[in-house]
Amino acid sequence: MKRVIKAWLPPAIVHAYQGLRSDAIRFKGEFHSWESARAASSGYDSETIFQKSRAAALKVKAGEAVYERDSVLFDHVEFSFPLLAGLLRVACMREGHLNVLDFGGSLGTTYRQFKAFKAPLESLRWNIVEQPQFVEAGRAEFADEELKFFPSIQEAVKDEAPDVVVLSSVLQYVDRPYNLIQEICSVEARSIVISRTPCAKTPYDVLTVQVVPPSIYDASYPCWIFAEAQLLAAFSTSHRLIASFQEPGGPWQSDHGVFELGGFVFERVPSSYAG
Repeated sequence: MKRVIKAWLPPAIVHAYQGLRSDAIRFKGEFHSWESARAASSGYDSETIFQKSRAAALKVKAGEAVYERDSVLFDHVEFSFPLLAGLLRVACMREGHLNVLDFGGSLGTTYRQFKAFKAPLESLRWNIVEQPQFVEAGRAEFADEELKFFPSIQEAVKDEAPDVVVLSSVLQYVDRPYNLIQEICSVEARSIVISRTPCAKTPYDVLTVQVVPPSIYDASYPCWIFAEAQLLAAFSTSHRLIASFQEPGGPWQSDHGVFELGGFVFERVPSSYAG
């Protein structure tokens, strides 16, 4: 019945109702600097987030849960098929070999999502770059022959350039996302796959604060909502856009307006390959 009612309500009323729910993720305010948004929030590097993410990932590893994302446990895997298609496309180009750089990959959330599809591959290496406490726990409790953890991009690519870079729900949570994009483009991966990234049809990026309800974990942190055209332009000098997609569950509402969680698959243009 709720789905029937929702289908007949104007979108503005639905968004307003969702924003008022106590268990809803909210996007509050507009800030002119990362420092001011950081001062108005608890931060993404809080111990609470790390401990809940680690506990959830350990339950998945022990077989007590099927899947986790952002510390939330699921009884089924939440596949992002466009993201998986982007990875398998590169694996085909590399004749069954795949080396992934997963920036902000937590303790292996996307890696575990991909494992269901890795069987035909000749080889897989999955390198996660994360915050120090995630790297320490990852190396001690989750790393194996395929899955590795690194504190920086430089260390992750020291021995071999990745075939593909994954940026899943991460660009919006870094201080200078365009500096990170520039660094990512410089590692000379064949492809870049982005998912779960806030994008709007606005002329400029908006910096807000994302408030997470206590039912997930009680935290808040700065969050960028990107002007889609501006975000795409940041990749255009070295990569061309292969595909774009929207994640299910949207649209989302912020104090600044409506946005979607978007995804993109980029391919490095031939003239940008080394040699």
